[in-house]
Amino acid sequence: MAGIYLHIPFCKTRCIYCDFYSTTRDDLKRRYVRALCRELTLRRDYLQGAVVETVYLGGGTPSQLAEEDLADIFRTLQEAYGLDNATEITLEANPDDLTGDYVRMLRRFPINRLSMGIQTFDEDTLKLLRRRHTARQAMDAFLRCREAGFDNLSIDLIYGLPGETDARWQADLQQAVRLRPEHVSAYHLMYEEETTLYRYLLEHRVCEVDEDASVRFYHRLTDTLSEAGYVHYEISNFCLPGRHARHNASYWQGIPYLGCGASAHSYDGRSREWNVASIEAYMQGMERGERPHEVECLDADTRYNEYVMTGLRTRWGISLDQVAADYGKERLAYLERMARPHLQRGMMAVGEGRLRLTEAGVFVSDDILSDLMYV
Repeated sequence: MAGIYLHIPFCKTRCIYCDFYSTTRDDLKRRYVRALCRELTLRRDYLQGAVVETVYLGGGTPSQLAEEDLADIFRTLQEAYGLDNATEITLEANPDDLTGDYVRMLRRFPINRLSMGIQTFDEDTLKLLRRRHTARQAMDAFLRCREAGFDNLSIDLIYGLPGETDARWQADLQQAVRLRPEHVSAYHLMYEEETTLYRYLLEHRVCEVDEDASVRFYHRLTDTLSEAGYVHYEISNFCLPGRHARHNASYWQGIPYLGCGASAHSYDGRSREWNVASIEAYMQGMERGERPHEVECLDADTRYNEYVMTGLRTRWGISLDQVAADYGKERLAYLERMARPHLQRGMMAVGEGRLRLTEAGVFVSDDILSDLMYV
């Protein structure tokens, strides 16, 4: 099995916290989609015939694409890879893009999962972040998607935002639970350099929440969603039983994927490569049939470290048998030796041949992962 990720770098406006590669050059969309389709066609052998089971349109804001853009993309995907076995096809969307007409248009394509960037239901914070939607628009868009027949909806939330309080975060969680999406991704705010929000921090226009508050917010997140019936299957991700994000899970489980578009990454099990983070350079290169990209060949130590680091983020953990088979008995012995103190402290657990973090271990996961890295 394999997945395909398509980076759609267009945004109507820039949110002040975002450092993902994107542009507000709406006039470039048609040219970019043609370049994207050309890359999909030229790289049809990258996955070596593996069956494509997931497709993910991320961004940027993929809901800025028009019907003709999506038609070109899905026609190319079908011709180059086939979509008969693609059981999960996700499109990221901003709530204000999801008008009745747009949602009905999406239903004409094989998209069967929508991921909505809501972030918060607090009106003042939405304005601070320069989000384009209000809380009411987000809730209306969610219900509109339900009414149109989408039965696999995910929402994104951010906590630790400027001015965050326990009451405000609890209100966000309660509203999310009332909507009852199949999936919730919740991330602590990161102040990324080169963003407007980071500049605000340096200028003391906003303040970071303290570590104690961050821990409280995370506990409230896990407790509230667990009590509502959600499975905490990855450090930042929760789902109703059986509704985990299969595409994202493939990243954490080391499954090969093809990434197309400006700044997109690909992984074939032995190497990682990424396209240039420049829409102009990307389009010009693809128009010449020359993809501007870089490649990193991964040695056994790097692949082991990545497997441990990503696998332990999930409730499934990592397979001890797979460590031995793929990375050697020496690395397995190292892993077992370094994990022993954390097992004794209750920060990790072993069962059915798999090593995983406990809920207590999640809070010190960075320290644990550092210990387990093979150097």
